[in-house]
Amino acid sequence: MRLALWAFISIAFAATSTGCATLAAADSNALWRIVDGQCVMSMQSSGTPGFCTRVDLQGRYAILKDINGTSQYLLIPTDRVSGIESPQILDKDAPPYWSDAWEARTYVEKAVKQPLRDEQLGLEINSTYRRSQSQLHIHIDCMRNDVIDALARHHSDTPGKWRWEVIDGNRYRIMRVTSLAAADDPFRVVARGLPKDAVMASQTILVTGAGPSAASDGWLIVNSSLDLDNGSGSAEPLMDHACRLARKS
Repeated sequence: MRLALWAFISIAFAATSTGCATLAAADSNALWRIVDGQCVMSMQSSGTPGFCTRVDLQGRYAILKDINGTSQYLLIPTDRVSGIESPQILDKDAPPYWSDAWEARTYVEKAVKQPLRDEQLGLEINSTYRRSQSQLHIHIDCMRNDVIDALARHHSDTPGKWRWEVIDGNRYRIMRVTSLAAADDPFRVVARGLPKDAVMASQTILVTGAGPSAASDGWLIVNSSLDLDNGSGSAEPLMDHACRLARKS
């Protein structure tokens, strides 16, 4: 029974990788089954997170190690939330998923055995059409060195203003913010700035530090869309799941 559970979890973890050839055949409810059916139940019954790294029942989220990469973790709501297209993420009482994901950086740093500068850490969510799972999950991992360099020019952007950038041939709009909560929550920032014919389901969002210290430099919200010419439905390729920057430090 335990071997069968491990096999199920391995398949589920693999399903979170957008580059995996098995995505089409993946169980789209795998992450939800792990979090709700195993991690939450374990936390409620024994006070331990089970196969998750952390379960915060009050905060309504779990942290799960992804099988893809050495340092990639996922923040997953313990509520049933389908993804970026869900109106629940814009509710006035929605949990601060991005702030919680940013705080979960400690697990990435433990995995790479060193602290990361804030511009070296990335959080990302894929569009509805570039994911395999029907439960919202935010990827937490290292950024690519060349993407850090490309975004450095936005270090001193006026907060609250969109700027455009082409990275890897895809167009992204970038905004510097001074918080990840309340009005600056990335879901809210992207949603209120969408053209009338655009929808949240087509959006991808990446968040990283605007400089070495987000406390003073702020954060960058990086957004693209399948509705956009030369846009993208996944900003995950801007991250580095091998965390090569840690090996160079």
